Amino acid sequence: MADQPHLAGPTEQVAVAWGRIEKWLRAHAPASAALLRAPAGEDDLASAEESIGLSLPPALRAWYRLHDGINEPAEGASLWPTAFLPGRQAWYSLDQLEDAYVMQTRDWEREPGHVPFSCVMGDIWHGLYVDARPEEESYGDVGRWTVEYEPEPLVPGSAGWPLERWMSDVADALEQGRCLVGPGGRRIEDMWPALTVCGGLTWVDPHDARRIPRGAGSARRAALT
Repeated sequence: MADQPHLAGPTEQVAVAWGRIEKWLRAHAPASAALLRAPAGEDDLASAEESIGLSLPPALRAWYRLHDGINEPAEGASLWPTAFLPGRQAWYSLDQLEDAYVMQTRDWEREPGHVPFSCVMGDIWHGLYVDARPEEESYGDVGRWTVEYEPEPLVPGSAGWPLERWMSDVADALEQGRCLVGPGGRRIEDMWPALTVCGGLTWVDPHDARRIPRGAGSARRAALT
């Protein structure tokens, strides 16, 4: 990731990183780009924060001010374009975020403060969160939630992966046509961007043909054409 000394904080970094991601989506994965919802307003954000009982970290709040997650595909359309976040994640709308947080903290009795922002495509049992506990060193970091286990950092043992840095690393992977690279330069070889035949972005393990959707190809080819 290129140094960005001119950026004042996570809000501005999210705007730059997401701008790169969305530009790439519109150029190479229009079916995924078409699912993006309108920006969330201040009233929407305040309502969500009141509903879950905590404030969203600045980077997460800034992201929803750009788009309120994604819409469901039209009836009968492929679900693959929803899986454009690494790990085949579909980005929650604020309403879905609220429902998922309440379910996890109430029904699953998970510790409060881990705000889910996505789930695996077609699966409500696994996804990603942002740590919204300002008293913790992991505040603002991306993590993984699942129905079976307590929430955990996305890269255990690392110094953390702040949402704004994670988004910038995603943009780098798309623009360079390579796998996602995590903190410390660790290559995540099961997360390569790929394009589906229906014009969506997904992420695959190129060494596991069983998990590559029909018609998917390396996003590297799209990025260089």
